[in-house]
Amino acid sequence: MKKTKFKLLTLFFLIAFSINSWAQKTQVSGKVVDDQNMPLPGANVLEAGTKKGVVTDLDGKFKLEVSNPSAGLLVSYVGFADQNVKLSGSKTNLTIKLTSGANNLEQVVVVGYGKGSRKNLTTSVTSVKAEDMNKGAISDVGQLLQGKVAGLNISSSGDPTRKASVVMRGVSTLNSSQGPFYVVDGIPGVDISMISPDDIATIDVLKDAAATAIYGNRAANGVIMVTTKKGSKERTQIAYNSYFGIENVSNQLDMMNATQLRAFTTKNNLNFTPENDKGADTNWQKEVLRSGALSSSHNLSISGGGEKSNYSASITSIKREGILKKSDFGRVIARLSVEQYAFDDKVKFGLNVTNSVSKYENVPQRNTVLLQSINHLPVSPVRNADGTFFENFTSTGYFNPVALIEHGTDETKANNLIGNFTTEIKLPFGFTYNLNVAHQKLSTSHGEFYDSYYSQYNSANFYNNPDPPLTKSLVNFGVNGSALRNYYENTNNIIESFLNWDKEFGNHKVKAVLGYSWQENILGDGFQATATNFPVDNVGYNNLALSNYTSVNGYVVNFGDSQAYQKTRLISEFARVNYNYNDKYLLQGTIRRDGGSVFGANNRWGYFPSVGGAWRIDKEGFMQNQNIFSDLKLRASYGVTGNSSGFNAYTAQFISGSAGTFYYNGQQIGAYGPIQAANPDLKWEKTATTNLGLDLSLLKGRVTASVDVYDKKTTDMIFNYQVNPVLVPVGSIVANGGIMSNKGIEIALGATPVQTKDFTWSTNLNIASNKNKIVKLTNPFFIGGDSIRRVQPDGAGQTGATLQILKEGKPLGQFFTLDYAGKNAAGVSQYYDKNGNLTTAPLNGVDYHYVGNAQPKALIGWSNNFQYKNFDLSVFFRGVFGNKIFNATRADLFRPTTAMTTNILVDAENESPADFNSYRYSSRFIEDGSYIRLDNATLGYNFKNINKYVKSLRLYTTANNLFVITKYSGIDPEVEQGGTAPGVDSNNFYPKTRSFLFGLNVTF
Repeated sequence: MKKTKFKLLTLFFLIAFSINSWAQKTQVSGKVVDDQNMPLPGANVLEAGTKKGVVTDLDGKFKLEVSNPSAGLLVSYVGFADQNVKLSGSKTNLTIKLTSGANNLEQVVVVGYGKGSRKNLTTSVTSVKAEDMNKGAISDVGQLLQGKVAGLNISSSGDPTRKASVVMRGVSTLNSSQGPFYVVDGIPGVDISMISPDDIATIDVLKDAAATAIYGNRAANGVIMVTTKKGSKERTQIAYNSYFGIENVSNQLDMMNATQLRAFTTKNNLNFTPENDKGADTNWQKEVLRSGALSSSHNLSISGGGEKSNYSASITSIKREGILKKSDFGRVIARLSVEQYAFDDKVKFGLNVTNSVSKYENVPQRNTVLLQSINHLPVSPVRNADGTFFENFTSTGYFNPVALIEHGTDETKANNLIGNFTTEIKLPFGFTYNLNVAHQKLSTSHGEFYDSYYSQYNSANFYNNPDPPLTKSLVNFGVNGSALRNYYENTNNIIESFLNWDKEFGNHKVKAVLGYSWQENILGDGFQATATNFPVDNVGYNNLALSNYTSVNGYVVNFGDSQAYQKTRLISEFARVNYNYNDKYLLQGTIRRDGGSVFGANNRWGYFPSVGGAWRIDKEGFMQNQNIFSDLKLRASYGVTGNSSGFNAYTAQFISGSAGTFYYNGQQIGAYGPIQAANPDLKWEKTATTNLGLDLSLLKGRVTASVDVYDKKTTDMIFNYQVNPVLVPVGSIVANGGIMSNKGIEIALGATPVQTKDFTWSTNLNIASNKNKIVKLTNPFFIGGDSIRRVQPDGAGQTGATLQILKEGKPLGQFFTLDYAGKNAAGVSQYYDKNGNLTTAPLNGVDYHYVGNAQPKALIGWSNNFQYKNFDLSVFFRGVFGNKIFNATRADLFRPTTAMTTNILVDAENESPADFNSYRYSSRFIEDGSYIRLDNATLGYNFKNINKYVKSLRLYTTANNLFVITKYSGIDPEVEQGGTAPGVDSNNFYPKTRSFLFGLNVTF
């Protein structure tokens, strides 16, 4: 009996074991196809939560043994959205269809302190995925978005050491940098330059105040959310991206060569001085340029994870030569991102660390080199017969630009570190608690050295050539060389704590966030010193102790800005509530309370509210039987944001300092007195934006469109008002008072006109128009005038001439100058005086007229993507229309009377030296700045199903700035659009380049 029982138990155990074995291991088979039901060879099929997986064969088929019948599959393929498949029922002959890219409506959008689906947005947000960003030798992240986002005006030169200027929906203030506020992986205020383009997954551009008000006082210029790539616990991936490129100057000014200039001077009875005419034929622009500038980038990344964690690590090396000699940029970026889950995945810890080390080798006296390269006579050689540099120090302001480069050094080194530790805890009842702690530290070391050769320039009046609106000043290089060295550190500590609530009650969905933010900044913690009189030239700026500056009469060591060191603090509370009824009616409200130490004691705190709503019309009953719209949404929002950039820790405080000298008892004694007035009532600038938007999708997503109309007004604009010294001893005070307005429309269109088995064409077009106006420039307590003339390039013979004006009722960038009226009977240029009469002797500032402005009327970006089998081609055009450029460079080169001392343009050959007015700054030199540029063309080939180790391989070639169509006669119409002096080309334009590069992307 016992044996019988034992046999029965054994049999039962074997049966149970067999059943359990079958239950734990299940064979799954199927096929992976694309949108057109074509097989996808080389697709990855993984069992979710494990590392077990296979790759589909040439017919897109796969077989995989999974742990249980209810397992999940994760299917992925390059260029297609990942698909999660839950097994149930049949385990054979599965057909899994992947779509090319994520569904636009279901796309996750990153907003302040949270995420949301695009379909339920009530605000104006534009998302750009990594594959849609600009390609090329790009060292500045701002250039990745150039032309990609409606309303985002980005301008850049060819200088790899300078960032692009970014202006969103028009200039909001006269004070700050005007650039948007960057948030990287939830960390506010990150220096965007430390993020490698290869590490970026998506960029979300928050444009209206309802979207940005959650960042309160720093959001007046818009907010850009950057999300970097994360690891996946579903699979391990190693990727290597690299390119090599060469850049050449795309255009130069058409200056006279020696033959042309000699013929011009002979015809007009002008003579070169023997000191300048050495019988040469020098192209000075060519002499300061490289024949070709090389660039390269290497990015190696590894990502993956397990059941309870994921990780991503990368290292990037970027090197880019500038087209100007001695202009170079290099950067190495290392990044680590780790996420760890604990307590049944209810707690998630995150650690992100990024360190960027950069080196900028700048052109010594860059703007002066650019000026001298066009001014120098072609009949003068670069070097004398004995090999020394040619110079004529008896000629004022006449310097050899090649010598300036060779005998000077200007370098900057930067180390940028950011660390962020996050904790996310899932609580009962739909609550989630987040704690973010971040530390940022930027260390910069800058050095300049001008050897003893530069000392010779002191006798010839060496003026610098600063970017507008700054005015040139005299520079002295001491004796036997001069050096400058400084080292500064900026640190930023942030603690942010917020509670999210996400709950659904039938047709009602509520998402809310309540949080607190604390931030402390220390800026300019360091030192600076200068020295002169070195024993030898090869010490550079590295050893100031070798100088003997005390023996140089009158030399004063420059210890830098007395206000360089600053400590500021920002404390904030914020809240946001989103309400969703049946995915049909959407409401959002936010409020942020900010307290900042930079403002007056009576106005440290500011409130920034916003409200937004949306109606998803396509969800209404009357829309259910139509097949035209798959999405139709109407949006409206209003919000207030603030501006705290452009002001330092001492803006509102009383400051005393050096106030010149006075004569006492036979000596000039240093005076000490007030240099800045206190203003305890100084408060935030506030920018209020009203936004109306319409989003639609047609023909099952084949056509999409978005339209936004906005009205943005900045009030309490901070400005440095000139006042009666009786009221304020220093004669000026920083106070609130101005008003600036921006009104515009933005249109974004997307379509897939052709989609067949082998060929797909998709296209995207964005158009934006903005109208800027200074509504008010005065303060009730400090009236003053309602206009300020500014931007004074100070070209030869142009003393006192200004180009622009800040004026109530006019836009920023309004040109205000002489109005050219052609030539009189004697061939002399004449102008309209203030009364409209003709004159050949106009007065600067008196006979001025409003003659156009620098603000563009339209910005356009048009991208086209073609895919044929394994080939892909992208072509991107960018355009700016309706803006004016003041070509001060051309005016300064239009001086026939001085053709024997400085070079002139070829198209000035018909000018007569008798025209003593030809060069005067006037409407004659205001040109149409409109242009269309073929900005980028990329052709690639994708190798698929190479082997089990190589998942994908892509080879591509990219050409940037292939051509530009414009009427502008300068080097390039893309002059500076940021700052407070937009649209001025003033002998300082770093040449743009045309680049060609070859790249490789491989994934293992």
